[in-house]
Amino acid sequence: MSVMTTGHPLDRPVWSALTGRVAPLAIRREVGAGAALRLNPDVGVFVAAADASADSRTALNALCRRYPGSGMVELEDGLMAPVLPDTPVVSRSACVQMTAAALTPSAGSDLDVLTLDEADAEEMLALATLTKPGPFRRGTLRLGGFVGVRREGRLIAMAGERMKVEGFTELSGVCTHPDFRGQGLAGALSRVVVGRILERGEQAFLHAYAEHAATVAFYEGLGFGVRARMTYTVLP
Repeated sequence: MSVMTTGHPLDRPVWSALTGRVAPLAIRREVGAGAALRLNPDVGVFVAAADASADSRTALNALCRRYPGSGMVELEDGLMAPVLPDTPVVSRSACVQMTAAALTPSAGSDLDVLTLDEADAEEMLALATLTKPGPFRRGTLRLGGFVGVRREGRLIAMAGERMKVEGFTELSGVCTHPDFRGQGLAGALSRVVVGRILERGEQAFLHAYAEHAATVAFYEGLGFGVRARMTYTVLP
């Protein structure tokens, strides 16, 4: 299988993850000298081609036909940029990729933060379906690092990890039930997840829609800075 390298692993985060630390959850398709990889559909939606060659794009299209709703996250002016305008898509959204090597100082929190696991899967999916923090599947928790807060036995907020590449882990799935917003839950849980990532000697990264200025500002307040502009493309 061909392997595409880039100057930085976060330039192509999905490809970097699915050929590295998340490889056990990847589905592979090869065509000629080309290849594409897709995250297990029970876990997520992400797909990437090895490169912009015709063979790799054919492999990519085959995976997208097999698993509808696949999504690509690529550098705005990166490897795939020249071919995407000619590719039929469901939607294309401008995003920013943000990274953090340290958290901003905080007064701390007395929240009772719980580790989430398979027993919480259905509630996690229901909360993500309601709040739409980004692509989320029942098996997304297999990517690890999910924590949450319960009130009266009810899961009301969570955050966790998603794509993992060499030296970096993505903060994702950050969401709070509408009835409990404004209490600092998202920030507190994000700090827990990012703190654990930093303790492992890694940096944290995330993706946010570029037009969501309040979301970008929220993460800047935690210590994240914009690294690059990305494009999230949902393929038919």
